[in-house]
Amino acid sequence: MTDPLFATRNSFYLGAYQSAISEASNLTGLSEAEKIERDVYVYRSYIELGTYELVMSEISTSSPMSLQAVKALALYMKEQKEAALEAVAGWLADPTATSNPTVLLVAGLLFALEENYVEALKACHGGGSMEMMALCVQVYLKMDRLDQAEKQVAAMSAVDDDATLTQLAAAWVGLHQGGAKVQEAFYIFQELGDKFTWTVRLHNGLAACQMRMGRWEDAESELLQAFEKNPKDADTLANLVATSLHLSKSASRYLSQLKLVAPAHAIVKRTEDGEAAFDRAASSVAA
Repeated sequence: MTDPLFATRNSFYLGAYQSAISEASNLTGLSEAEKIERDVYVYRSYIELGTYELVMSEISTSSPMSLQAVKALALYMKEQKEAALEAVAGWLADPTATSNPTVLLVAGLLFALEENYVEALKACHGGGSMEMMALCVQVYLKMDRLDQAEKQVAAMSAVDDDATLTQLAAAWVGLHQGGAKVQEAFYIFQELGDKFTWTVRLHNGLAACQMRMGRWEDAESELLQAFEKNPKDADTLANLVATSLHLSKSASRYLSQLKLVAPAHAIVKRTEDGEAAFDRAASSVAA
């Protein structure tokens, strides 16, 4: 049985958001449930592209619960975090809402963004979709629980070893495992890019592998391709800062751009903390 939403869903997972929107617009003959799922991926794609206002304006209180959950995600990304988290808290207290996989996924995403990893895992373990399982892998890696991340990838492989999300999750884990597993992760990103389309996400994944293997010039080349596709992507800018420093090149321009697009990024915070510590030390010496 063919899956009419496969191309839309797959493009979203790979980070080809404009393609996901375009593919969704060509779908016909969908059931009501499929139409809602299509709209979920379309609106989530717009969120990833930074078009929060469109999502917030088009989804109303009369929209299906799945779409209202996506609207909460847009609110959060638009810095209306308190309103988004309040909405999620209300849904999680409602047994009807917690039977909705999109509500649980959005709850997991928001808790993960808040670094409330225990609640993120609770939300995702209540579902069981491949995307929820992939999110669990990311959360476990954030928690430095590589053992649990490996188990989650094994569970995903048991469901569908060839699924794009399974392959991506295996690559994420391989990057953290190090050694020969990094080369395996490299091949996964390479294969996905060649098979489907090269996205900013895949370029960064391949570059991360190259950095782990000490191939800094190759990593920089890969990241410059990602930068050409989207010069405002925070991961690309952060990785370009790292490669520039390792190649003894100036990273100031990339760091300045990163401060503009993602002022709360870990590299920005570490840089600012380091500069503040230096200033304190310099002032104490001067005194």
